[in-house]
Amino acid sequence: MRIVVVGTGYVGLVAGVCFADSGHTVVCVDVDEKKIASLRQGETPFYEPGLEELLQKNVAAERISFSTTLADAVRASDVVFIAVGTPQRDDGDADLRAAMSVAHQIASSAERYLVVVNKSTVPVGTAARMQAEIAARAKVGIDVVSNPEFLKEGAAIDDFLRPDRIVIGSRSERARAIMAELYAPFVRTESPIYFMDPGSAELTKYAANAMLATRISFMNDVAMLCERVGADMDSVRKAMGADERIGQKFLFPGCGYGGSCFPKDVKALIATARNHGLDFTLLSAVDAVNDRQKRLLAQKAKAHFGAGNLRGRKFGVWGLAFKPKTDDLRHAPALALIDELLADGAVVSAHDPVAMDNARGHYGDRIHFVNNPYLAVDGADALFLVTEWNEFRQPDFVRIKAAMKQPVLFDGRNIWNAQRLRELGFAYYGVGRAA
Repeated sequence: MRIVVVGTGYVGLVAGVCFADSGHTVVCVDVDEKKIASLRQGETPFYEPGLEELLQKNVAAERISFSTTLADAVRASDVVFIAVGTPQRDDGDADLRAAMSVAHQIASSAERYLVVVNKSTVPVGTAARMQAEIAARAKVGIDVVSNPEFLKEGAAIDDFLRPDRIVIGSRSERARAIMAELYAPFVRTESPIYFMDPGSAELTKYAANAMLATRISFMNDVAMLCERVGADMDSVRKAMGADERIGQKFLFPGCGYGGSCFPKDVKALIATARNHGLDFTLLSAVDAVNDRQKRLLAQKAKAHFGAGNLRGRKFGVWGLAFKPKTDDLRHAPALALIDELLADGAVVSAHDPVAMDNARGHYGDRIHFVNNPYLAVDGADALFLVTEWNEFRQPDFVRIKAAMKQPVLFDGRNIWNAQRLRELGFAYYGVGRAA
C-alpha cells in the first residue's frame, strides 16, 4: 500500500519505518524542515533503540521518503495516518488543533477514496468529529479510523513489529478490511486485532494507560505505608504479585512516573469524565500521588540533612530521562528533583547515558553535566539514583564512597542492595524500605 504518516515524533516515525520495513511505500510528512532534512540523511531526531538502523535500511531501499508537502503525498496515498501531538491544555483536555488542521488538509487534497487513521491519542468522540468535518470538506469518500498506539519508549520497534494486540475503531467495513490487510504481517503469531467502534477504541487507549498509572501510584502509597510501619516493600510486592489476579508487572514503587503518556492521559481522562458530569475521584488521587512521589527524594534529603540545610551542598544525580532506553524528559521525575534541589540552593552534577543534550537545553548552565557517572559523585554530599539504566545497577560502590564527601545514597528505584550498602558504610534510603 501507499501510506502517508503525518508527524515524525515517536509514534509517527516508528510507524512509518515499520510499515516501510514490511514492504509498503511510505511518505512521512512534517512541517519541521530541519527534521525532515535530517531524516532524509537517516538521522533520527530522538533516541530509540534500533530505530536509526531500521530507518537507514529503508531509506537506502527507497521504501520510505520524507516531505513537508502534505497535499502531494495525500493525492497518491491509500491510507493516511495522523500522528501529530495532542498536548495537554490548562484544563486537562487534549489540544486537538493540530490533528484537526491535518484532517482538514487531507479532506481538501484527497482525489480518491482513502482511509484516515487517527494514531494520535485523542478524547472520545474525536473520530466522529473528524469524520463529520472531513465529510463537509471532501469531494471523495473518506473513512476515519481510530487506531491507538501502545508503544513503550525504549521498546517501540519490538512493540510495533510484535504487538500484544491491535485496536481498530471503525464503522466502515471497507476501512476495516484495509486495516486488517495492513496489519496482517504483524499478527502472524496470533496476536489479536480488536475491531470496535471508534469511541471504544479511543477510550481503550486512555483506560489502559490510566490503569497502569493507577497500579504505580497505588504501590507508591503502599511503599509510604511500609516506611511508616517498618515493613519491607520488596517482600510485600513479591507476595502480592504471586496472586495471578494481580501479577508482577507495574508493582514497583519509585519516585514517580513520567513521559508523554501517563501524566497527560490520566489528566485527559479526568477531564473527559468531568466534561460528562463525572468526578473521577480515583484517577484524581492517582495524579496527586504521582505529583507527591516526584518530591519524595528531595524530602528524604531534607530529612537527612535538615530542612533549610541543602544550600551549597553538592548532589550527584544519575538518570535524567523519565525511564531507561529513551532521551525523553517529558514529566521526568529527575526534573522535579533537580528543580527542588536548585530552589534550596544546592549544586547539582548530573549524568544520563543519552538524555544529557536534551537536559542541557532545559537547564543550560544551572547544573553541571558530566560524561562519566563517577564524576557526578566526586565531592558529593549525596547521590540520587532516579532512572534505572542498566549501567547504574552494579557500580563500584567502593570507588563511589571514596569519591564522595559524605556516603549518602537515595535510591529512587530500589535497584541496589540496601543491606550490602549499609555494611559498606553508606546511609541508604530507598522507597518503602525500612530505614
